[in-house]
Amino acid sequence: MLIKNLTHKDYTTRGDFYQLKLPLNIEYMIPDDDSVRLLGQIVEEMDLSELYKTYSRIRKKQATPTQMLKVILYAYMNSCYSTRRIESACKRDINFMYLLEGSPAPDYTTIARFRSLHFVPVSENLMAQFTEILAENGEISMKNLFVDGTKIEAASNKYTFVWRGSVTKNQQKLMDKIPAFFKKAEEDYELKIAYSDKIKMYHLKKLRRKLCKIKKDESIEFVYGIGKRKSLLQKTLEQLDEYISRLKKYNKHLHIMGERNSFSKTDTDATFMRMKEDAMKNGQLKPGYNIQFGVDAEYVVWISAGSQPTDTTTLIPFLDSMKSNLKYTYKNIVADSGYESEENYVYLDENNQLAFIKPSNYEISKTRKHKTDISRKENMSYDKENDFYICSNGKKLVVTGMKFSKSKTGYKSEKTCYTCEDCSECQLKSKCINGTSKKPLEGRTKHLEISKLFQKKREAALERILSDEGTELRMNRSIQAEGAFGEIKQDMGFRRFLCKGKKNILAECILLGLAHNVNKLHNKIQSERCSTYLHPLKTA
Repeated sequence: MLIKNLTHKDYTTRGDFYQLKLPLNIEYMIPDDDSVRLLGQIVEEMDLSELYKTYSRIRKKQATPTQMLKVILYAYMNSCYSTRRIESACKRDINFMYLLEGSPAPDYTTIARFRSLHFVPVSENLMAQFTEILAENGEISMKNLFVDGTKIEAASNKYTFVWRGSVTKNQQKLMDKIPAFFKKAEEDYELKIAYSDKIKMYHLKKLRRKLCKIKKDESIEFVYGIGKRKSLLQKTLEQLDEYISRLKKYNKHLHIMGERNSFSKTDTDATFMRMKEDAMKNGQLKPGYNIQFGVDAEYVVWISAGSQPTDTTTLIPFLDSMKSNLKYTYKNIVADSGYESEENYVYLDENNQLAFIKPSNYEISKTRKHKTDISRKENMSYDKENDFYICSNGKKLVVTGMKFSKSKTGYKSEKTCYTCEDCSECQLKSKCINGTSKKPLEGRTKHLEISKLFQKKREAALERILSDEGTELRMNRSIQAEGAFGEIKQDMGFRRFLCKGKKNILAECILLGLAHNVNKLHNKIQSERCSTYLHPLKTA
């Protein structure tokens, strides 16, 4: 039998095939040990007053901010990041319907607005609250913090780069052209503009005003199009406008760049850096962010985002951010060799924290080549009382001065300079003196620059990481900190940001961290591993 009116828009006209069945409450269809129930309990425990303050008014018959937070967190827990896919899930998935508690499913624009306008201002507050909940329930140790970083690609095209070197070079070329142009314009129109040794933007604008006044006084009309000859004044003004426009563009680029060496035109907060995901295998630079995770007992307790291509200068801002948001500080800071610097060591000592940081030369120092390299200070004898080194040829390297340097972050370090008393006629000079220099090898002398403070801190950190406690913490760092990134990138499939801007991508990272923590807590509860902080060392 053919169905009549098959193309009718209302599909319920022939819906008498199915019988209404009980129960109508979908909660009975969700298992008692489902993670969606755990998420609902955690969000209800949070103080969401700051989230509600981001709304000017809350309409009736729509999802509340609490329900929206539950929905977006559950979506991230299930690797669903697209707002359109979240909207579809709210209409079809009973777990999302359970979180909405009978409210109509929000559309994708509402979800996107919630993520960018309402969640971003309170993201750090919610992260701190979740960490406090874990601490109150004894799920984190509040003693050992495992720090690690990764680079995630920004939502920006890889060909939208602006390099500091190119901008400064082109700016200098333009500034070299301007004096000759300025002088010619003054001679052609009998003008005189006072300036010192350098022509600046306001001098160019002043020249433009005077040229425009000449145009108005002499009633000169500018012509455009093919076959029309431009006047000298029109050519001069157009050239001047081009110079002003280019100078403004270069100044704007340098202002956006700040202390960085590059940025992306479509996401100005993103910096070009090398990623581990290199499909072309050519070390191509891509716009991205350096994301820092602080992990304790497999939970992500704090997150920060930066534009630094290396991890060395990210540790202090990360710990400062933790200190300003959390109620407690960690005693042991465990990190890999990428975080080693004198500034970081001094900062941790000043804050009464122990540095379990692997020295950057730890792996290479165990090789035969390093142990037999006579040019290194580690392979020279040192007289601590008289403060001098003795090289392989028996010559003394004595103190000849001090060297002071300042890092990009403003940290001032002090290095002691050692120079060999006599390197002439030394048979080991070719093996002892390295580096390139215009001066011939015969006329060169062995020279060392050593920071005694850094050397002292490094030796103390090396002693700590080689202890039984340090060995266990180093092993757990590789499992917990790197494991958290592995779960987010590989298991949850998050490898590229959807938002733009530093604040937005930090909020997106916090969403990932919260989702990861709920999943981790659920797994620990079900596998009866609650309140376990460290993986034990395996012994033979």
